[in-house]
Amino acid sequence: MQLLPGPVRRFAAWCAVILLASGVVYVAVRLCVEFRTAVTPALLALLGTALLRPLHRRLVKAHVQRSLAAGLTCVAVLAVVGGAVYIVVSALIETGDQIIASLRHAAKGAADHFGAAGTSLDDVASNARELMGKFGGTAASGVVSGISVVGEMMAMAVLALLLVFFFLRDSDRAVGTVRAIAPPGGADMVEAMARRAFGAVEGFMRGTTLIALIDAVCITVGLLVLRVPGAVGLGALVFVGAYIPYLGAFISGAVAVLVALADRGFVVALWALGVVLAVQVLEGHVLQPVIQSRTVQMHPAVVLLALTAGASVAGILGMLLAVPLTAAAFGIVHELQGRYEAAAAPGPGTGPQPSSGAADS
Repeated sequence: MQLLPGPVRRFAAWCAVILLASGVVYVAVRLCVEFRTAVTPALLALLGTALLRPLHRRLVKAHVQRSLAAGLTCVAVLAVVGGAVYIVVSALIETGDQIIASLRHAAKGAADHFGAAGTSLDDVASNARELMGKFGGTAASGVVSGISVVGEMMAMAVLALLLVFFFLRDSDRAVGTVRAIAPPGGADMVEAMARRAFGAVEGFMRGTTLIALIDAVCITVGLLVLRVPGAVGLGALVFVGAYIPYLGAFISGAVAVLVALADRGFVVALWALGVVLAVQVLEGHVLQPVIQSRTVQMHPAVVLLALTAGASVAGILGMLLAVPLTAAAFGIVHELQGRYEAAAAPGPGTGPQPSSGAADS
């Protein structure tokens, strides 16, 4: 005897499935957080592999040995990343004093314009060293922990680079490994899901890198024309921030406008704001539909929710990893959906047959 009607039983079954899936995801996330020193380099290495695999594939097609091709690819990454860091640091060193002086000048102008309310801003800008010295003891107490954090980050970066080398070198064995660990009878489905997920991550990384490069070049050129200090460093910030959709572009653009306001005045800041907005319009209406929509299609609300969840779990690193992991999850869901629809679709000759009376008539 069934005490509950059919709709209620189906609702209860779906609730049980959702609770079970949520529990599995929660346990997986907690395990990743506990073992973050190993999980983070592996995830970063997967992103790097997805981005660098086309270069490695071209080297292999040019009859370069796989290990040598992987090593050359990693050396190229080190050169590019090291060059970018050098450019940013050099730009900050060369223009840091000018930017600070411009900010102090802007604070003084605010003090002259707003009176007492602005005087506090001027005092804070003028006495920055005194404030830093006042809280120097607290900062010094965290030097050891800061050094340990830097050491941990460097260790994870080295491990991620080594993993990228091995992932690139042994990428031809990936399919065999996936099929070997798949459950009996499900190797084809697991392989298809893995290909779809990695393809989504690869498309996201390629598209985001190309869009970030175009954005950075356009904004850097605009800031150089406006003679904003640190234009190259700000352009590099735009490039890095593009890997965090929406929020990264907002933060990097706001920094560029504030620097222009502090150094060049209100009019130039408006021009800098116009440059940033024009680049964002170009990205939203041209670059994103042409480049990114061919590989990854996610609603902006889904992206924002993924960024929020990633930030709550792992901070900035979680925001960086949230969107590509969500793209991989969407790829798996689309693959399962396509297979389910193909299995549920009636084959030829299996549709309803006309009755004999209808055929005779």
